Amino acid sequence: MAAAVRAGCAHKGFISVARRGSHSSTALKPQYDAIVIGAGHNGLIASAYLQKGGLKTAVLERRHVLGGAAVSEEIIPGFHFSRASYLLSLLRPHIYQDLELKKHGLKVYMRDPYSFTPMLEDGVRGRPPRSLTLGADLEKTQQEIGKFSEKDAKVYPDFLSYLERLACAIHPLLDAPPVDIPGLTQGSLRKKITALGSLKPLVKSGLKLGKNIPDFYELVTAPAIKVLNRWFESEPLRATLATDSVIGANTSPNNPGSGYVLLHHVMGELEKEKGAWGYVEGGMGGVSQSIARSARSLGADIFTNRDVKQVLIGQDGSAKGIILTDGTEVHSKVVLSNATPYITFKQLTPKLPNFLAAPNSADGKPGPHHQCSIHLNCESVEVLEEAYREGQQGRPSSRPMIEMTIPSVLDPTLAPPGCHVVSLFIQFTPYLLEGRRAWTDEDRERFADTVFDWVEHYAPGFKNSIVGKDILTPPDLERVFVWYICMLYHSKHSLHLYLARPLPSVADYRSPVKGLYLCGSGSHPGGGVMGAAGWNSALKVLADFKRL
Repeated sequence: MAAAVRAGCAHKGFISVARRGSHSSTALKPQYDAIVIGAGHNGLIASAYLQKGGLKTAVLERRHVLGGAAVSEEIIPGFHFSRASYLLSLLRPHIYQDLELKKHGLKVYMRDPYSFTPMLEDGVRGRPPRSLTLGADLEKTQQEIGKFSEKDAKVYPDFLSYLERLACAIHPLLDAPPVDIPGLTQGSLRKKITALGSLKPLVKSGLKLGKNIPDFYELVTAPAIKVLNRWFESEPLRATLATDSVIGANTSPNNPGSGYVLLHHVMGELEKEKGAWGYVEGGMGGVSQSIARSARSLGADIFTNRDVKQVLIGQDGSAKGIILTDGTEVHSKVVLSNATPYITFKQLTPKLPNFLAAPNSADGKPGPHHQCSIHLNCESVEVLEEAYREGQQGRPSSRPMIEMTIPSVLDPTLAPPGCHVVSLFIQFTPYLLEGRRAWTDEDRERFADTVFDWVEHYAPGFKNSIVGKDILTPPDLERVFVWYICMLYHSKHSLHLYLARPLPSVADYRSPVKGLYLCGSGSHPGGGVMGAAGWNSALKVLADFKRL
């Protein structure tokens, strides 16, 4: 017997076992309308919709094979394995139809029955140990469950109906971008009114749930085992169903929120059969290959062995294309990243200030000026004097003197690769505002915005590169250090489903960098819902593109 064993992520492993007896010719162009980094299924789907929408699109994959996690590889001669993703169900039906995936070679073998749980026990009266088999034939499934509990067999159909009611109400959320939180909370009244449209799927879902909203809330917040215990008494059935609540997630059936993952795995559909799962002919790579063929038929260029080193950021702070590890530059109007949010923002997106007076080099490496004390709003002594006068009058300077330092240019221990810490020493800020009023949090944020706005004048894109800040006003300096001297800003990072995946500010696929979008599993609604992130992000790009 031949076997291949590989380690997965911290909470998953994959064992692929083979047993005997079973069996771009296009050149990369220098300019595109859109570039997709990574040829996972979401990236490929996004490219197909972008190309279909009229944008000349290229997909750049660092590996020799397409598909990301949905990939098939001959890791043992003669045996082809789905090395990560291994079953198909959650590919959205409208994507299947829009991209004509059946026409492009996608073939799925339906499974019925679909679940088998053998017992490690002694047989009774010469019989073999018991087992539990679940399938589409409800009567047979109830007979199987009845071997362990007649009560459970009787309520099982009601349990399925319960899950189906909740799952159907979630579909509007899967097929639409998440609520536009920044649009609803920031900007002009017109923008806020426009953003109200993003609430429509949420309202539609709520109306579908109706009186089932409490059940839905419990399922997505409570431990899965709490829900299962209320329905069933037999341990084999509860344990078998609980596997759906933890598969692909580093959680326990006893952990709050695990119920959502259980729901996630009954939301799929194959050949119009709800909740069905199947094997793809040729392995899961067959899904990716059919999507790639569809995208290519629409005109998309797809390349393997093209490793993206960095996203190109223009002087206006927007994405302008990418640089490959071999130094090749490919320009575009927008960039979609199918990489994880961490890699996108920590490795592919430069965080170094790009000054109009000394533009960054194409390779993104710091220039000599980046290690200097950088003086902003220091063109004349009169500018400094006016800043001083405002401070003396109890007002934070409207055009403050700023001394910027970027120590991480020389000291890489201060920040993750590709990121930097920036210190901004500000003159002049009064101890008391207007001579009598203490600083509030709103005052601090307002002053920080003023400072960032001025840095933005000199280095467009600076504000969008900020991932965190620390503000120290004179009273803060007195409280913390017992001395007055500066204001310091430094970076920190945190990652977080629906309204805030991976962060509230980028949950609608737009990144802080204009023209750079997320389209991978790190964005709504996650990797399990195949293609939804790619489709939703492509629609977002197309909508924005029409406004460019």
